[in-house]
Amino acid sequence: MLKQSPTNKEIDHILKRGVALVEKEADLRRLLLEGNKGEPLRVKLGVDPTHYDLTIGHAVVFRKLRQFQKLGHKTVVVIGDWTARLGDPSGRVEARKALSAEQVAENSKTYLDQFFRIVDSEQTEVHRQTEWFDKFDLGDAIKLLGYKTVAQMLERDDFSKRYKSGIEISLAEFMYPLLQGYDSVALRSDVELGGTDQTFNLLVGRDLQPIFGQASQQILTMNLIVGLDGEKKMGKSLDNYISMTAPAKDMFGKLMSLPDKTMRTYFEALTEIDEEELDEFDRKMAEGTLNPRDVKLRMAREIVTEFHNAEAAQEGQEAFIRQFSERKLPTDIPDYHLAASQNVVELIVSAGLAASNNKARELIKQGGVSLFARGESGESERITDPNTTIEVIDGAILKVGKRQHIRIKA
Repeated sequence: MLKQSPTNKEIDHILKRGVALVEKEADLRRLLLEGNKGEPLRVKLGVDPTHYDLTIGHAVVFRKLRQFQKLGHKTVVVIGDWTARLGDPSGRVEARKALSAEQVAENSKTYLDQFFRIVDSEQTEVHRQTEWFDKFDLGDAIKLLGYKTVAQMLERDDFSKRYKSGIEISLAEFMYPLLQGYDSVALRSDVELGGTDQTFNLLVGRDLQPIFGQASQQILTMNLIVGLDGEKKMGKSLDNYISMTAPAKDMFGKLMSLPDKTMRTYFEALTEIDEEELDEFDRKMAEGTLNPRDVKLRMAREIVTEFHNAEAAQEGQEAFIRQFSERKLPTDIPDYHLAASQNVVELIVSAGLAASNNKARELIKQGGVSLFARGESGESERITDPNTTIEVIDGAILKVGKRQHIRIKA
């Protein structure tokens, strides 16, 4: 039900918290305060199922959708089962690999399960692009292309950089923002959300709607959180992400590994801690009266609670303190059954502790692999040679990186 007379504080929270840009802020503020002729706003989000798993970076926009829902507005999510086949060129210096229809269908199965961990399914419409694009013919596609010029497309930053660098741009990539923009027409979107990398695509939708006799949608873009490296946008391709479905202890440990400078952004994007309290954290850390580690523990607890629950967050904190502050091994190390001696690189990959042989060798080169031959009671020996053979020693523990362990079972 649409909430009557939302407060200015509630509106400010939606329009300011973690937000990079509101295209026409005064217009959207008026719609939120005065209502849309008594009807809920249709708040759209498009998602391309390019992977079976989502990161907590995706949850930044999902949480903003939930804030709109709390005022009674309708979430309209569109599964990009056509655009995913093209590949989103946003933020790319080269063409993104396109997916098959079968891959898209498989990935989309898990997307909504993860999406509805955060967004209320009762206030959500779910659509797929095939509902309208499967009915398109060649004439419809050519007509859609006619609404934008090549010069307008090259105004897009990533296209412009590629063009100036002599990197090829396919005509299919020009179609991507037009298809995403047409989704707003098909769904009669009032507001569209996205990350800052989606601004151009969202504006195309805003431009197309008046052509089809609709009011232009409002646009709200969110600040993107950086990944575990503390520098680049969180993403699967950069292997700097935290999965939305990661176990609580693993999620807690990864959050604690973030650089201190990222904490404010994570607090704003993934928690509901008041800005006044966050300002107090910043002031006290600058004065030296508050340990940044204590602030990061609070951040990790709040975020893990969001994706799991308070009990799991507390267990995650206790496991972290035990493992890192007290320099003890975790208590829940999984067993790995080893039938015969094996090369350490092959073992790391087969145990799922690294994605590839190259990643495993890189971890070894960086000093991130150790063997506790006598289990918890013994000292560790760092492995520096990727040609090392791991013998079948029952109870030995292999540590890979800061958080991953396996216990060898004969």
